Amino acid sequence: MTSRRVFILQSVIGTSALASGMAMAAPMVDEKDTAAMGLGYAADSSKVDAKKQPKHAAGNSCANCALYQGKAGAASGPCPLFAGKEVTAKGWCSAWAKKA
Repeated sequence: MTSRRVFILQSVIGTSALASGMAMAAPMVDEKDTAAMGLGYAADSSKVDAKKQPKHAAGNSCANCALYQGKAGAASGPCPLFAGKEVTAKGWCSAWAKKA
């Protein structure tokens, strides 16, 4: 039998583990991911092939895209195009839209 004290202790430990797991950062988008390849995602905007991605312009990056949900100055952040994953702030994809 489990005593009430043991049950409460296990509950607290389980809740703490769950909360710390939620605080972990989401995985980064891999450039070889199917969705990333379809959108021409590059983790570094300066390495985008201009011939393959004519919409790309110098200075465009995830950090100044309307879809980017990362905090200002953060190295990475979430993007709704890649649910559950983060993109680099200096990255770029063909869905880039100027931030208002």
